[in-house]
Amino acid sequence: MAYDALFDSVFARMDPERIHERAFAAIRLGRPATRLAFRVDPSPVTVMGVEFPHRFGLAAGFDKNAKGVLGLLALGFGHVEIGTVTAKPQPGNERPRLFRLVEDRAIVNRMGFNNDGAAAVASRLHKLRGTSAGRRAVIGVNIGKTKVVAAEHAASDYVESARLLAPFADYLVVNVSSPNTPGLRDLQAVESLEPILAAVKAVADTNHGRRVPLVVKIAPDLADEDVDEVTDLVLALGLDGISATNTTIARPAELRTPRDVVEAAGAGGLSGPVLADRALEVLRRIRARAGDGLTLIGVGGVTDEADVRARIEAGADLVQGYTGFIYEGPSWPSRLARAAR
Repeated sequence: MAYDALFDSVFARMDPERIHERAFAAIRLGRPATRLAFRVDPSPVTVMGVEFPHRFGLAAGFDKNAKGVLGLLALGFGHVEIGTVTAKPQPGNERPRLFRLVEDRAIVNRMGFNNDGAAAVASRLHKLRGTSAGRRAVIGVNIGKTKVVAAEHAASDYVESARLLAPFADYLVVNVSSPNTPGLRDLQAVESLEPILAAVKAVADTNHGRRVPLVVKIAPDLADEDVDEVTDLVLALGLDGISATNTTIARPAELRTPRDVVEAAGAGGLSGPVLADRALEVLRRIRARAGDGLTLIGVGGVTDEADVRARIEAGADLVQGYTGFIYEGPSWPSRLARAAR
């Protein structure tokens, strides 16, 4: 309740990206105290051959550059998926590029994969893995296409990121579903997706003698038949799983935020509770088609404990959230982690 009052009186009036930067700085500084305040008793689960403390983790997008992994884990997340990281550093889109739809507890973002680049993030992860806490941390690495790289060279761009980052990842995620890099979602078509996944898998399978699990993240806006085709491709290539889903480009009629406010936010990916139904539908569809053959990460619109349980019941092996963290505050990860048993 105290966080709600603070959000309504202060945070909601400030620039969202600036608030994110300040909150993230506080998270990085407050690790020892937060570990005690938000302790979650472990309920270990082995997924993709990796032992996770519990099923609930932080989705990609919050910690793009692996600067706050330990602070975020101290809040109660069982794993942190960093990124999205691109082969080359890039500034992302012009500000403002992050917008709140407060009445819907939703966010519109068009960040554009702003990150320090794979080499810099790999260096940071190398240093982190050199510590005892860093070696224990469960870290996923989400990789995307560098904006200036042409679609026909996408596979080699993803491979460069995978080559640099796989040595430090518990699992890799190929992101072809962000709406904020021009043409990226076109790579979800199986004829474009197959060479990318095959090339990255070759890197992940031969990573200095340690195989790194590989997952692809898809959009909720795919038609059902396209979801089926991607599922079949992932099975055929022998990938480990699918993350379902990313943000949506849709602006559903059920949004409570006034339409002029929604339109003023402009283009970008919409996240928050309004995404939950479609994300859950896609998750169920993939599980029904793949059976037990794939690991599924349920993400998109995960807001409360009931959402976590619904994803697990629908077949998710892991559950992730992000937007709920922004609106619910620092106690949110530990609350949802306890529901993910």
